[in-house]
Amino acid sequence: MEVEAAAAGVAMEEERELSNRVMCQLKDSEGTPLGAPIFLPESAGPKELQQLVNKLLNNEEKMPYAFYVSDHELVVQLGSYLQKNKVSVEKVITIVYQPQAVFRIRPVTRCSSTIAGHMEAVLSVAFSPDGRQLASGSGDTTVRLWDLSTQTPLFTCKGHKNWVLSIAWSPDGKHLVSGSKAGELICWDPQTGKPSGNPLVGHKKWITGISWEPVHLSAPCRRFVSASKDGDARIWDVTLRKCVICLTGHTLAITCVKWGGDGIIYTGSQDCTIKMWETSQGKLIRELKGHGHWVNSLALSTEYVLRTGAFDHTGKQYSSPEEMKKVALERYNKMKGSAPERLVSGSDDFTMFLWEPAVSKHPKTRMTGHQQLVNHVYFSPDGLWIASASFDKSVKLWNGTTGNFVAAFRGHVGPVYQISWSADSRLLLSGSKDSTLKVWDIRTQKLKQDLPGHADEVFAVDWSPDGEKVASGGKDKVLKLWMG
Repeated sequence: MEVEAAAAGVAMEEERELSNRVMCQLKDSEGTPLGAPIFLPESAGPKELQQLVNKLLNNEEKMPYAFYVSDHELVVQLGSYLQKNKVSVEKVITIVYQPQAVFRIRPVTRCSSTIAGHMEAVLSVAFSPDGRQLASGSGDTTVRLWDLSTQTPLFTCKGHKNWVLSIAWSPDGKHLVSGSKAGELICWDPQTGKPSGNPLVGHKKWITGISWEPVHLSAPCRRFVSASKDGDARIWDVTLRKCVICLTGHTLAITCVKWGGDGIIYTGSQDCTIKMWETSQGKLIRELKGHGHWVNSLALSTEYVLRTGAFDHTGKQYSSPEEMKKVALERYNKMKGSAPERLVSGSDDFTMFLWEPAVSKHPKTRMTGHQQLVNHVYFSPDGLWIASASFDKSVKLWNGTTGNFVAAFRGHVGPVYQISWSADSRLLLSGSKDSTLKVWDIRTQKLKQDLPGHADEVFAVDWSPDGEKVASGGKDKVLKLWMG
């Protein structure tokens, strides 16, 4: 009798044990399963999952990971998460693991300096790839370079005859190019603030975008592409000081341009199309169609490593272009992994499309939810998220692999003009017509910091690649630097 009771007790205990376990399937962000589905105790949390994933991946160095169940981060024990979100344990729970940056960026909390100097609105700001220098372009026709150690003006670069609309650093940090409303481009030496040669002329209307050839494809950096309202994109060689290829085919203004990591140039236009060009002869490879109105903004999943080249948060400097090229290629390959480079486009039609342009001319998914035009789209540095800024006053967060909607960040009371990510992909910055900057926390999906201080609309924001500083500029003609 006792033996039977004991056996029944053991059986019940085993049943209880099993009922406290959940069948889970671990997958990476591309949807590739990590082994077979396994039973996990309900008491398992991020710490236990971290140990498990590192073990299953045979990581010699333990990597930090974040875990997601249907795009929501798991920050508690599995059981309480499933209970709170009423997730059925009848079927297999998919847990997506995503590697996190080993370093952490502190959120910016205060304005460290307000630098006057520009006589008109600041229209663009950009940190150099190593985060040591900052450039701004203004309606006063000048480009300014700022010394970040003293937070004072370094050089005022004069030469443009009209508003400076666009600026871009070469990924090796050796050149800065600016484009104006008159259509000319000037290449500057950041060490002296002097132009390296005459203005580059060819465009008939204003410059809408500039993008450099990635350093892992060519070092030292020589070529960049410019897009213009005249409907053409032009590839320039800064050593030869001339336009080497003209990309013609759009029927209306080109609004944005990106030079991809595989050597393909993407142009988005008011003719509702995105065109892909090869860069040896400038042949059109493919057209991406789907938008019902102007394409305003393009972003690549690899953009952060393309922009920073060989530079990372450690601040390492390089002695030769060859070394730079090698490190940049390693960083690019590691970032890209086995997945194709992804492209996201934002439009006046209120929608966005996610593309895998090397794979298909059809969009992977259509992303809807904004109530007004989408002004700016941007992938997080790790490629796992997409952020979008809209005239509907909201910033939205999407899954960077599937394009699924994740969260809406509300708080701005005017159109959001520009967004920028922290280097660790944990924080997002937005600048708005309402004169404020806001920092959003990706994990909690809430406002982390409200940064008032500008006297008028904020047109341009950038987070330095080393994560230390944020720069903003706008209608009040001042440049502000923000720190943690």
